[in-house]
Amino acid sequence: MSDPRLETIEIETAPNPSVSVIWLHGLGADGNDFVPIVRELDLDGCPAIRFVFPHAPTMPVTINNGYVMRAWYDILGLDLGQREDMAGLRKSQALVEALIANEKARGIPAHRIILAGFSQGCAMTLQTGLRHPEKLAGLLCLSGYLPLHQSVPDERHSTNHDTPIFLVHGRSDPVIPIALAQKSRDILISLGYNVEWHDYMMPHSVCQEEIDDISAWFKRILG
Repeated sequence: MSDPRLETIEIETAPNPSVSVIWLHGLGADGNDFVPIVRELDLDGCPAIRFVFPHAPTMPVTINNGYVMRAWYDILGLDLGQREDMAGLRKSQALVEALIANEKARGIPAHRIILAGFSQGCAMTLQTGLRHPEKLAGLLCLSGYLPLHQSVPDERHSTNHDTPIFLVHGRSDPVIPIALAQKSRDILISLGYNVEWHDYMMPHSVCQEEIDDISAWFKRILG
């Protein structure tokens, strides 16, 4: 049986970290994509953090003419919230669960683990975090959306009902329309989740104002 764990890049802000941040990249990128952001975050006053940046598996992606690239699940068409790769989402959910289990095995309790992700990684953060059977520290959700939203009410786990969710999007995002992110926000709020929402004048990317808001959020939930 093959090892379910993914290859990762790790950065520790200080020795003996007591917090882990598992940060999932977007379609076609890899774990290197968000490594530079660690230097840009203001983490003064935060405990030592281990940032874990996994590389997604490679697979053919339908919307890109079947081209093989790193992806957490297949994109079947432009209607992201309609036709979804349920099997792919659930398969990668198990991979993310294995990353959480690995951090726990290294001494970081679940309630000190943050799931983070950009675009597809954001979708996987919500897919996994809402269903995880132990309390997590927070869900950091950048420029993405809530996948399989119709199954969330039945599949979500009550232990993460109060877990802070940081959900942000670019107003001029040409890849994932902000309307889809707003719909995701509204669904989460209607289900009673604690959602902090920000939108920025940016495309499908990250901006300095967003980095400042992420830094403030880390300090609030880890303080």
